[in-house]
Amino acid sequence: KGFKAEAQALRGSQDAAWAVAEMCTETECVPEHGSVCTGSQEAANTTIMLRNLPNNYSRDMLLELLDREGFGRSYDFVYYPVDFKRWAGLGYAFVNLVSHAEALRLWSSLDGFSRWELPSSKVVQVCWGSPLQGLEDCTQRYRNSPVMHESVPEHFKPLVFGDGKQIPFPPPTKKIRNPRWRRV
Repeated sequence: KGFKAEAQALRGSQDAAWAVAEMCTETECVPEHGSVCTGSQEAANTTIMLRNLPNNYSRDMLLELLDREGFGRSYDFVYYPVDFKRWAGLGYAFVNLVSHAEALRLWSSLDGFSRWELPSSKVVQVCWGSPLQGLEDCTQRYRNSPVMHESVPEHFKPLVFGDGKQIPFPPPTKKIRNPRWRRV
């Protein structure tokens, strides 16, 4: 049985994350759209990329979706990149989960998701975040990024969470340059 079939069979099950984790303790599990586990390094992955999100979705809508699907205290970093020229989402997001088991649970729950609050025919594809893995990598990557500049609206910035509540993003370690804005 392939990973995708196993994950679909486990959807909705309380034991889904543990069963998927057990499938990945050997050497290799490969779902249709990327690798879940191909050895010991991926067995510790916690950062996933959600692809094929509706471009008219917002970061807040993504957070509502994650909470509604039962992941309210399971993530500690969320970033939904936006094209500042069009003021529209880029159609993907990075989510770091608090554990590998939670990442696998989110993967099995959202891979193939298409029940959007807005009209859209997009179907989510889940893959491991690369090259960033873990909360430390994600916060280090974005803390000095132009997206954190004071001129960028708060609802476009990445967020960090502790125990299900938003906490302050780590401060920058250098001067943040202004992002390239649309020319009027």
